[in-house]
Amino acid sequence: MSRFSDLVSKPARDMADYFAAAPQVRTGSQSQLIKLDSNENPFGPSRYAIKAMRSASPSSNFYPDDDCVELSRKLAAQHALSIDQVLVTAGSTEMIALLCQTMLAPGLNAVTSECSFLIYDMAVHAVGADLRKTPLRDDGFDLAAIRAAINEDTRIVFLANPNNPTGTMVEAATIDHFLAEVPAHVVVVLDEAYYEFAAHFSALRKVEYSRSLEYVRSGATVVGSDMVVLRSFSKAHGLAGLRIGYGLGPAELLAYCSRMRNVYSVSYLAQVAALAALGDHDHILQAVSNNSSQAVFLTEELSKLGYRVIPTSSNFLCCDIGQDSSAIADRLRDQGVSVRALNGWGAPSSVRVTIGTPEQNDFFLRAIRKIRV
Repeated sequence: MSRFSDLVSKPARDMADYFAAAPQVRTGSQSQLIKLDSNENPFGPSRYAIKAMRSASPSSNFYPDDDCVELSRKLAAQHALSIDQVLVTAGSTEMIALLCQTMLAPGLNAVTSECSFLIYDMAVHAVGADLRKTPLRDDGFDLAAIRAAINEDTRIVFLANPNNPTGTMVEAATIDHFLAEVPAHVVVVLDEAYYEFAAHFSALRKVEYSRSLEYVRSGATVVGSDMVVLRSFSKAHGLAGLRIGYGLGPAELLAYCSRMRNVYSVSYLAQVAALAALGDHDHILQAVSNNSSQAVFLTEELSKLGYRVIPTSSNFLCCDIGQDSSAIADRLRDQGVSVRALNGWGAPSSVRVTIGTPEQNDFFLRAIRKIRV
């Protein structure tokens, strides 16, 4: 028995199981790796965001606007919502934590799928609640099973769309049917962190990706269950290091969540960068266009090597390599490229590979061919 094991909360003791699969921390020589492990934008931030941060940096001695009013107004106008339906947070991960802190407690539960975003586990268990997970079906969500897992103690359903780490997407009509069956005491959290990539893929494939904003505007009276939509500046906008995202949802619920926020959680530089990045449509187009063409290229090349690649709607590929993924990831790191082994997600023979620039992808393919056995 350690000194503090009987003093800290049970969730704090139990969290060791979840941090074992938490994101990697890069130190020392790892910073020189080609980083295809965290789904970051290989083109970096918008040049307008960089310019805005440089201009704003002399004012960093002042605390930021705690309510992110200017950015919230711009997001509300862009999404045709009222400003009280927008909550800007320190990444969409903070929004997930706030929802759990606001709606969950010991004895209550949330529901999601297996092999999905690990932060759901961490955020739910941090407040002492339970997370009920259903098996994947054909590499994607089994929405019927998720619906069946909901009970009177369920308060949240998390749906990552596209899902991380599989890259699979649920089309809008299927989400419609699901929402109509979810009871009113449950809030559906539609996590659209990879929205821009999924929207681009869907347009190319001539399918409808998302009607999430219609759900938020209409509320539970139309779709059956209340919804909160999560968006992020970390992916297509290239601002992962600044930690800024936002939630869109019912004004009353977001007001409760806002009470739970840490003061000044969204930095001043993050706010000005996000404002500038919103208007740089060319930067987003570069990211999503490169992503869609390179996804085809990487899928074809990995398939030629005999690996099974799940068709993606995101900025990464989930690849079953048929052997221990941690060992493969270690060997690839020795070759100068970092990918994510999915052992912690319950997929021990799969890796997740961020879709990089053509040069980065060529480097990765040379490396995996070299270590292939």
